[in-house]
Amino acid sequence: MSIEQSLRSRSESKCELCGAAEGLKIYEVPPAANGSADQAVLICETCHTQIEDHEKVEINHWRCLNDSMWSQVPAVQVMAWRMLSRLSSEGWPRDLLDMLYLDEATLAWAQATGEGESVAATVKHVDGNGAILEAGDTVTLIKDLNVKGANFTAKRGTVIRGISLVADNPEQIEGRANGQQIVILTKFVKKSS
Repeated sequence: MSIEQSLRSRSESKCELCGAAEGLKIYEVPPAANGSADQAVLICETCHTQIEDHEKVEINHWRCLNDSMWSQVPAVQVMAWRMLSRLSSEGWPRDLLDMLYLDEATLAWAQATGEGESVAATVKHVDGNGAILEAGDTVTLIKDLNVKGANFTAKRGTVIRGISLVADNPEQIEGRANGQQIVILTKFVKKSS
């Protein structure tokens, strides 16, 4: 039996993610795809396009995952987890993702492509010289900065200890200067060694 025949039999000739019956194709689930039906899913053209091109994702199309995420097929579970992770900034995908249980091997497969990594894990804060900044680092200002709302100027050479990173903005850090908590642009600091 060919892979396509196996997948059509397993899925009853429907998209294993959304249930569509038209335009079905084999999608080998990366990175573990080895050409077997166990590591592939049968999906429609709409699902395939949106999986491959992040810009074309229509969030309401993926409400179908409410049903397909309960599949007993690991490859389907992996694709449901990846799409829910990709959409997790919305409310309902986050709720579904919280309900979805994957065994350790399946979860490792789902995470193998980097899908679902938190923004904090992918955002890098770098100083004016290109050194990577981490929470708790000590930095020195390389320029006089007028602090808005606090009516003082943080002078060049001021040392800021124990910085914190702004999670969703790689160009900003926070720290204390003159007893005030301030936001500082990373391009105006140098990491102290």
